[in-house]
Amino acid sequence: MVFKRLLGSLGVGGPTVDTVLDDGPVQPGGTLHGQLHLVGGKADFDIEQITLELVARVEVEHEDGEAEGTVPFERFTVGGGFRLAEGEHRTVPFAVTVPWETPVTELHGQPLGVVLGLRTELAVAGGKDKGDLDPLTVRPLPAQEAVLEALGQLGFGFKSADLEYGHIGGTGQQLPFYQEVELTPAPQYAHVMREIEVTFLANPGGMEVVLEADKPGGLFSSGHDAANRFTVSHQGIEQRDWNAEVDGWVRQLAAGHGVHGTHGTHSPHDYGHGHGHGEHHHDDSHHRSGPGMGTVVAAGAAGLAVGVVGGMVAAEVVDEVGDFFEGDEEGEEG
Repeated sequence: MVFKRLLGSLGVGGPTVDTVLDDGPVQPGGTLHGQLHLVGGKADFDIEQITLELVARVEVEHEDGEAEGTVPFERFTVGGGFRLAEGEHRTVPFAVTVPWETPVTELHGQPLGVVLGLRTELAVAGGKDKGDLDPLTVRPLPAQEAVLEALGQLGFGFKSADLEYGHIGGTGQQLPFYQEVELTPAPQYAHVMREIEVTFLANPGGMEVVLEADKPGGLFSSGHDAANRFTVSHQGIEQRDWNAEVDGWVRQLAAGHGVHGTHGTHSPHDYGHGHGHGEHHHDDSHHRSGPGMGTVVAAGAAGLAVGVVGGMVAAEVVDEVGDFFEGDEEGEEG
């Protein structure tokens, strides 16, 4: 992908920069490679600093409801301290490590609706330009993919994914927001939950998996949320029975072996804590061999577990991403 930005804030005749990312999505905790192609303007410019900034579109809750905002979550200095001569062409390669908690934007090539951006900022003596906000694609870690695939095979359907501003109490969360993947319940759990939300908080040693279920109320009581937290390692992914393990997690949650509350807060409460090996249940009635979550996502936001690519859904996500980036640019120009 090639992105070009005319540094308008430096005036006509200023330098330009193309940010070229290597092909393919990056993984959380992985290295993002690329090159910055600079072209000098109609005069010499002192390039003081070149910065890359990762930003995300995040839902922020307030008294009047929810609003979306652009939240930066990592910055890298990748160059600077040189003079770019008039008309000079110069390439600055970069390799930066993205945070382990970087949200996932796609599963098996299907967009989830989460929007991340990479902004290139060029600081020149006498001026600074924020540059474009360009799309960044992130694919899941093997452990994240294994959990989502198991949920799909157990009968859960993809509903939506978004980013929520706030901190999940009792976890090692580092970023100012977290990702929620919302799923419709598998048929065997439909009577005890209306939906389930999955959050991954990865780190170099493994990841925390936070499950939250929206449980229906009774005749004289309103519904409530129940949540639980489990830890898994990045090692031995292929040797584990993920269907059995994840089903054990969901059973604990359905049975109420967690805590009540919501995790979109800054409160210090701790979630019920499971472990990475879980209880392996082998009741075949709860172990469906249906399509994985990649197929479910491809089927569209309705979570239909069929092998049909949701072209319309994917197109809507692409349009939404495009609108977001265009809106951000207009906001800057204004």
